[in-house]
Amino acid sequence: MKTKGLLLVAAVSLLFFTNTTTAQRGIRIGYIDMGYILENVPEYNEASSELDTKVQKWKVEIEAELKEVEEMRKDLNNERVLLTKELIEEREEDIVFKEKEILEYQQKRFGPNGDLFLQKKRLVQPIQDQVFVAVQEIAKNKKYDFIFDKSADPVMLYSADRYDISDQVLLRINRASKRKQLSSKKDKRALENAEKRNLSQEREVSDRERAAQKRLSQREQLLAERKAERDSIRAAKKKEFEERRARLLELQKRKKDSINTLKAQKENLENN
Repeated sequence: MKTKGLLLVAAVSLLFFTNTTTAQRGIRIGYIDMGYILENVPEYNEASSELDTKVQKWKVEIEAELKEVEEMRKDLNNERVLLTKELIEEREEDIVFKEKEILEYQQKRFGPNGDLFLQKKRLVQPIQDQVFVAVQEIAKNKKYDFIFDKSADPVMLYSADRYDISDQVLLRINRASKRKQLSSKKDKRALENAEKRNLSQEREVSDRERAAQKRLSQREQLLAERKAERDSIRAAKKKEFEERRARLLELQKRKKDSINTLKAQKENLENN
């Protein structure tokens, strides 16, 4: 988590550094929401549902074993007065052994490197690979400078929807899935032609977006220059006011000092 945070800081630092060299075209930033993408990939949802069924089965098995241990302990307590010391120790050893077996089974299924962790990793990895490929394509085609993952450890406190490219990534993943499902060459060619048309449309949209972004950057720059000019005028007026106020206060002080001096001289004359 610390490493990811450092990477984010480095990326943001690079962004500000790059801003001075790419001001002509403006920096393009996007982000994805991995959680949202996973929720909308049918293959992942089907496999995840199957895994949930397995998890529920494992939990039922563990609960049944724990209940059996509880029954063993209850029976021992009820029969303790009728048993010899050796039998009591033997029954207690059976209970400890059973508890150890349950703990080992819990670790096997739900531990840090257990079945749940490994199967979730196997579920997510193929989607992550597809997302990575899709992000590379989008970044290349639409000239993105930075694309972040909103669901990663570094927290995004705010992210405008217009920078979210998750649906674009999903579109590419679904296209790849459809290509795998098609069997005839005719259907595949039809899909490829449709994708080429869509890609052409995306490029046209991207060109319009870049032009709009450039106009927005120019407008923001103009507004920033006007604000700087207004701030400069306000600062100059404030400085002039402070200087005038300081002069007036100084004149008032001198006048007051002069009056006090005259009063003191008058008092001295009267006393003499």
